[in-house]
Amino acid sequence: MRRWDGLEDIPSDWGRSVVAVGVFDGVHRGHQAILASARAHGRELGLPVVVVTFDPHPQRVLRGVTPPVLTPVGRRVELMEPFGVDAVCVLPFSEELSALSAEGFVQRVLVDRLAAAAVVVGEDFRFGYRAAGNVAVLAELGERYDFTADGVRLVADGETITSTRIRSLLDEGDVAAAADLLGRPHRVSGRIVHGAARGRELLGFPTANADLPPDTAVPGDGVYAGWLSRLEPVGGQEGRWPAAVSVGTNPTFNGAERTVEAYALDRDDLELYGLRMAVDFTARIRGQERFDSIDELIVAMHRDVGRCRDVLAAETGDSA
Repeated sequence: MRRWDGLEDIPSDWGRSVVAVGVFDGVHRGHQAILASARAHGRELGLPVVVVTFDPHPQRVLRGVTPPVLTPVGRRVELMEPFGVDAVCVLPFSEELSALSAEGFVQRVLVDRLAAAAVVVGEDFRFGYRAAGNVAVLAELGERYDFTADGVRLVADGETITSTRIRSLLDEGDVAAAADLLGRPHRVSGRIVHGAARGRELLGFPTANADLPPDTAVPGDGVYAGWLSRLEPVGGQEGRWPAAVSVGTNPTFNGAERTVEAYALDRDDLELYGLRMAVDFTARIRGQERFDSIDELIVAMHRDVGRCRDVLAAETGDSA
C-alpha cells in the first residue's frame, strides 16, 4: 500500500480512482463500513481505492483544540491496509485548506490530483469553507466533474458509532466497550523511557514507562489487563506479552505526572528502554487508589496481577 504525504506526493500519472474521504481517527467500525463501500466501488469499476485523511485533526485549525487522538496517522494508515486500500493520501489540514470552498476542495483534491470516478464518505460528511458542503453538494459537484458520490449510512448499535463516543468511553475507563466499537482493543504507543524505578527496585514489578505523544487518548486512571508489544523487532524477533497496565499519577507516592506503565506478567528480564512499544487495553481491573503504605500497595498489585492473568487467560483460552 502506498502512502502520500500531501497532494504533491501523488504521481502525476496516477489514473482514475475511487476515493474515500474523512479524518478516520480510530478507524472504527463506522469508518470500516466506509472503507468497505469504497472497496466495493473499486472492484465494480476496476479501479484502485485511495483514502484521503487529514493531519493534524481539522479541529486544531478550526477551533484551536485537538481532540484526544485515538490513532496517530501512522497507525491509521496501517489499519486501513487490510480493508483493500491501495493508497492513503495524508493531507495536511491548514488554514489555506480550510478556506477552500466546497467546489474548490473537490476540484483541487478529488478531481485534479486523484481523478476520482467515485467518492465515498459518511452520510454526515461536511467539507469546504464553514462546512458548507455535504453529501448532496458532493453529488451535485459529481455530476459536474464526472464522479459519483456515495454517502454511507452511519453504523449504530442503538447509538451511532463515532470517535467522540469512543473517547468518552475511554475517559470512563470502559476499554471493553471502546474495543467493541473499534473492532479491536484500543492501543497507545510510544518509546519506553526510564521512570522512578520503583516497580523494579521497591515493588517487585518492573514496568515499562511509555512516553506518549501529548494528544494521545489515554483511558481513565486505573489498572487494566492488556498486552505489551515491542514495535521494533530486536534481532529479527517481535515481542508481545500479557501485561498489567497502570494509568495514573501514582497517588501512593504523591505523584503529579500522569503515566502509563506496563508490567509484562512474570517477566523481569526484559530490556525495553529506548524501544517503541504499544499497549493494547483489554479490560479494566479497578480504578486508581491511594494506599496508606507500600505494603498495602504491594498486596493490591499482587491481586491486580492475578486478576489480569485470569482475564487474559480467558481471552486466549489458556487455562494454564
